[in-house]
Order: sequence, then structure tokens, then C-alpha cells
Amino acid sequence: MSPAIKTRLLSSMEKCFPDEEIENKSPLTHISVLRGEQLSFQLACFRDAAVPFSCVDLQLGGSLAPYARVRQVECIPSLMPAYPNSDDGYLRTVPGLYPDLLAPLQYGGRVSLPPNQLRSLWITLSLPDDLPAGKHTLSLELRDPTGEVLSHDDLQVELIDARLPEQTLIFTQWFHCDCLADYYGVEVFSEEHWAIIERFVHTAAENGINLLLTPVFTPPLDTEVGGERPTVQLVEVTREGEKYSFAFARLDRWIDMCDRCGIQYFEISHLFTQWGAAHAPKIMAIAEGEYRRIFGWETDAAGEAYTAFLRQFIPAFLAHMRARGDDRRCFFHISDEPNAAQLEQYCASAAPVKELLRGYPIMDALSNFAFWEQGVVEMPIVSTNHIEPFLEAKVPGLWAYYCCAQNRDVSNRFFAMPGARTRIIGVQLYKYSIAGFLQWGYNFYFNRHSWDSVNPFLDSTGGCWVPSGDPYSVYPAPDGSAWESMRIVLFREALEDLRALQLCESLYGREYVLALIEDGLDTPLTFSRYPRDAEYLLNLRRRVNAAIAAAAKQA
Repeated sequence: MSPAIKTRLLSSMEKCFPDEEIENKSPLTHISVLRGEQLSFQLACFRDAAVPFSCVDLQLGGSLAPYARVRQVECIPSLMPAYPNSDDGYLRTVPGLYPDLLAPLQYGGRVSLPPNQLRSLWITLSLPDDLPAGKHTLSLELRDPTGEVLSHDDLQVELIDARLPEQTLIFTQWFHCDCLADYYGVEVFSEEHWAIIERFVHTAAENGINLLLTPVFTPPLDTEVGGERPTVQLVEVTREGEKYSFAFARLDRWIDMCDRCGIQYFEISHLFTQWGAAHAPKIMAIAEGEYRRIFGWETDAAGEAYTAFLRQFIPAFLAHMRARGDDRRCFFHISDEPNAAQLEQYCASAAPVKELLRGYPIMDALSNFAFWEQGVVEMPIVSTNHIEPFLEAKVPGLWAYYCCAQNRDVSNRFFAMPGARTRIIGVQLYKYSIAGFLQWGYNFYFNRHSWDSVNPFLDSTGGCWVPSGDPYSVYPAPDGSAWESMRIVLFREALEDLRALQLCESLYGREYVLALIEDGLDTPLTFSRYPRDAEYLLNLRRRVNAAIAAAAKQA
């Protein structure tokens, strides 16, 4: 074997920058997995410049070879990996190329290795239900064009005869239909657009998203005051005088598509503008025979005209959803991220809606404790760096979220953060019995306030607006499908950690699992204090899986 090709197996939490040394990466030799769990790991590769060829063949062997999918980890430009006030828990903070995109192999399935660069392959194992429990092997060989073996690595995988329970956490990453129409240059809700939407929704559901932002009206999110985002309105509205009628055929198609993809819940788009609920969202209608905008930035949110509209729309919407048997799958919003200065306006706008939606969940992302303390928001979605007062108050059914502002101390999914910092959120969600989680950017391909389009393969910051990784977690593939990022898979693994902890609790009790989590820590784990290394999570899962395996053998 040629020493000019170096390889090493790594966990999914490692990030390989081209200028790093392979010897500094922690090797992975064995791992265990539960039934129903998707396992990802990496093969780091370094090619010395003396090697005369840039493409090599990858040969898989062992009992797990039929179930392996291989992708190349590609680096994406980042002009702003972190804010200037970020903490010291980043891999690096300088502009550069950051590993993130999981792309299909090129050159007919070969592996491309530039000289003197550290690169990695991403291997995903999806094991079938009829695979016998026990120890299995996956071997990976790189071979030159003549067939000579350049490297050989083996991973030992123990399949435990116990199945992950179903996901109970409700999870949404905001889905932006207009970004897909804009990027691919297709008409909104054309057949091409619907096909692209479904491919992206399918990938979302595969990664644990079970609550989908549903644009009943064009979501009033990340929009310049006075500006507009492209219209993506599922409900058709007709106005005749002071009477409104509604057509729901497009909404029905959306729901049927979600059902095919495995989406469980519908996150109805916000009924008022972001940051304070001062105005109505953009609503298009046939009014007096003309298709035009009837509400928007010029509309007083608490005014008589929009309130009268809501008093007709919400009962009609609920009646339609009840007739389908889907009304209890809906979650509603007033306004995103209101602050203390907007409390009065928020209350005025929300009052008629809360009356009309009595008995249905209304939730909003916020940070100010007063909104819950004063009973203004019954289901707060709290930023992870402001969650302590809500935890101390034992808010029932508490949700959490993070976005760009959660850049210090807490977990997030920025390019520049270690993979372990992204994945630790699963343990935190378990410890604090969080009911739901929200992140705003599944596929946001605009810049700040949606002024312009961006190419996510070249601009990962929304026009140097937020740290790389905040606006999106999937890439728009040429065929209209969604290419995954390392970050979305790491979050999926966090959700699988959560489910594994729940399974362990069902076997041994909650105190047992909490003791496993805290074992060896100097201070109790919180949203802002937690182990920063991948080894903690790998060891925790080994112990949890071993406990589950022991119970399975006794059953």
C-alpha cells in the first residue's frame, strides 16, 4: 500500500478543513446502532502531491456494504463564519472554505482527491429490519486506476436488537416556497414548483422535521418594511363588498403532499407581520373582479378591516380543516419575535385571533418572560440563551429555538462550530423535557429582508447578514432535489440521541438516564454549559446503547 495516500475513519462530528493534518483527527474504530437509526461517519483522506492521479476508486466490503451510501464532503465559501462577539468555542472564525455540503460522488462514482488537502467522504448506513442483530463490519478500500489497494479501513458496527421509539418532539425548520421558485426560475405553484417542493419536503421529513410552515398566506417573515416577498398563498380569496369567500383546493393539495412525505403537523403562517404584529401579511384576492393585494404593510393589524377579514377567514379555515379531520394538526402564530416594547400592540392584534382560535395551539418565538408571565402567549418558543426563567417557572410544554443571535455559549448549527456543539442539543432537549424546537432557515436563499436572491453554494451568510449556516441547512441540487448538509444530519443525530435516551428511560427510569448524562461532568449540563468534545457524546451513546442492549437480551 502506498503511504502517499492516508485515510482514517472519523465520527460524523469531525470537520475536515483542507489545510488540516489527518493525524490530528480522532479515529473511529467501532460504534453501535439501534434499529431504526441512521448511522453516519466519515473516511478522511489525504493524497500526497507525489501521487500522479487525482481520482481513486472506493470499494466497499463486509456485511454492511449493501446498505451504505457514500457522498463527498464539499467545502463552501464563508465570508462571515462568526460575529465579532462570538465565544471561543468555534473551530475558526476567519473567512475561508468550510466543510458542509454532502454532494454525490463525481467522475462516475470515483473519489476526487486534490493534492496536499485533507478531504472526507460521508458514509451513511441505513440498515434493514431483517438484518440480524450483532456485530457487523464495513470495509473501505481506496484503489488506484489499476486496481492496486492504496488504503484499507474497517469499521465494526454492533446492531442492537431494540428499536428507536417514534419521535415525539415536534420540530420545524421554516420552509420557504418562494425561495425555491426563485432559485429554479419556475412559476409559483406550477407543476414544476410542486414537484420541487415535494422533493424538499421529503428530505425535511427524513431529517426529523414533522411540522411544516404552511403558507396559507405569504409568510410575513424577513421582509423589508414596505417590501414584498413573492406571493406563495395557498388559500384563494374572493371579496365582494364586505363578504369574503375562500377556496382551499391548493391547500388540500399541500396537505396531501405532506401526508405522502410523512409530515404530521401544519404550522400555519403568521397572521401578522414579524417583530410586533403591527400590520397584516400580504394577502391577495379577487376584489371587485380584479386580482390584487387587499392587505399588507398599509393595513393596521388591529384595525376594523383586517379584524373583519379574520372573523370570516378563521372560522372558514377551521371548518374546512375539521371536515378533512386535520384541524388538530394545526399550530398557529401571531407574530415572530415580539419584544417588550411591542407587548401592547401584540396584545391588541392577538385578542380577536385568540378568541377565534380558542382551544387551538397559538405559539410564537420570543425571549421576553413577560409575554408568558402575563398570559399573553400560552405556548412560548424560547431562545435557548434566554430560556432559564421559563425553565425555573416550569412552563408546561415548553418549546425552544435558536437563530443567528444564539452565537455565544449555546448550541447552534453554524459552519464554524464543532459538530459536537450542534449535536449536543438532543441531550439538552431530553434533560429539560422540551416539547418542540424551531429554527427559521431550512432553505432561505435570499439576503436580509429578502431584497435579493443569493446562491447558497457561494454565499452562506445571506449577504453577510448572519453567520454561515444560519439561513439554510439544505442545498438546491440541479435536479430540483435537496442536497443535505453536514449540519442537518448532525441535528438528525441529535434527535436520534433524544429518542435513544427516551428508550433508555422507558427501561430504567428517568433518574438513571439523567445520571448517565451528568456522569463525569464538573457542573450540571444546561443549555449554556455542556461538554464541547465529540467524545462525550460518543461515550454517552455507548453507555446508553449498552444499557438498552442488556435489557433487550433479558427480554
